[in-house]
Amino acid sequence: MDDDYKVKLEIFEGPLDLLLYLIKKDEIGIYDVSIERITKQYLNYIDTFKLLNVELASEFIVMAANLMYIKSRELLPKTLQPPDEEGEEDDPRWELIRQLVEYKKFKDAAQFLGRQEVKADEFFAASPEMPDLDAAPEVLGQVGMFDLIRAFQKMLKRFEKTDDIREIVNDQWTVSAKIDYLLELLPLGARVKFETLFTDTGSRSEMIVTFLAMLELIKLNHLQVEQETLLGEIVVVRPES
Repeated sequence: MDDDYKVKLEIFEGPLDLLLYLIKKDEIGIYDVSIERITKQYLNYIDTFKLLNVELASEFIVMAANLMYIKSRELLPKTLQPPDEEGEEDDPRWELIRQLVEYKKFKDAAQFLGRQEVKADEFFAASPEMPDLDAAPEVLGQVGMFDLIRAFQKMLKRFEKTDDIREIVNDQWTVSAKIDYLLELLPLGARVKFETLFTDTGSRSEMIVTFLAMLELIKLNHLQVEQETLLGEIVVVRPES
């Protein structure tokens, strides 16, 4: 395995994007979020990013510390909770929830404006359209980094309870070798399920290198990833041109 290989991906999403993604995945409302559950899921993502040697902005680590602080406050009886001069609510989650609600409003508005900009290339509007953010549809077909990490975490579970000696002794996988393997596995125009890329992996480290190779090919536009439904099955595509 390439010990010095570091994924140079531009992760445009920030920690609030990850939290909103986790909330959406659990199909709950922002106001119903469980700090204990979302903190565990968030830290699992951070651990996976570290496992892949992905460079993370400091904001992700700051949010992790904030989540752990809020979780610790929730565990304390109200009589023992430290004073919060800036907060007026008894619920220690409130400030985070407020940030998520406000961020989601701006994100929805930005997505709406982006869709309107695309429409404007083809049509001339007689008058500006008022955004109906509550009715704004989810943009399907796009797969973000968080979706890929979620799918990869499922694959890693195959080796959670195994102690494979080959992983320590015989694994000599490199990202460049796995890139060649993936290009051979997916001829031009091929479409395969995400799991198919890992069918023949025999160890945890081989799976990690295969995933890194896939990310590199995506960055180079040699591979694309799609979802037909929100949080649905991921399909890996090799364009014909």
